[in-house]
Amino acid sequence: MQEHSFSTSRSARYFTLGSPESAAELWFVCHGYGQLASRFLERFRPIESERRCIVAPEGLSRFYLTERPAERRVGASWMTREDRLHEIDDYVRYLDGVYRHVVPSGVKVTALGFSQGTATACRWVALGSSRIDRLIVWGGEVPPDLDLQRLRVPSLTLVYGAHDQFFTGKIVAASEARLRAHNIAYDLVSFDGGHEISEPALLRLAGTRV
Repeated sequence: MQEHSFSTSRSARYFTLGSPESAAELWFVCHGYGQLASRFLERFRPIESERRCIVAPEGLSRFYLTERPAERRVGASWMTREDRLHEIDDYVRYLDGVYRHVVPSGVKVTALGFSQGTATACRWVALGSSRIDRLIVWGGEVPPDLDLQRLRVPSLTLVYGAHDQFFTGKIVAASEARLRAHNIAYDLVSFDGGHEISEPALLRLAGTRV
């Protein structure tokens, strides 16, 4: 048996709040495992404004979340460990393509990854061709296998819930130590909550600069 691979085009979708043409800020928000971009984007309505556009790309692999026919909810994933390097290449190219399609010149661009989407956003910033002004890593860690010398972004923020059962205090501390060891500046934002997008924390990150 021999394994073969080749590149092929496919349809991908993304959702937006606001208009890219009138935006001064544009946020790319990468959902977590098993989420759909449209549902994830609803969490960002509190920061929607005339001058801020929010773009939610959807992971290229969709699947049924349950086996019960009556429930058949669908979620999406950015990748698995199977053929992972090709999947990483695919979603980095995909996100670069969405960026070229929607980002006008002169806007400030934020990339936010939540849960599984943190690795996606970090790899996109490090390996892609898009210009990102701010990276927000929310409820997940910078991928341990990522070369941090490539993760050079003007602003990096780690966000975590004090009661997050996945991104625990121990993992937060290890992430901070690794960033400090590579002399990468970052801000740390915590909130009283779990593995979720907290509206107060989100409003704090968005500020009022639009």
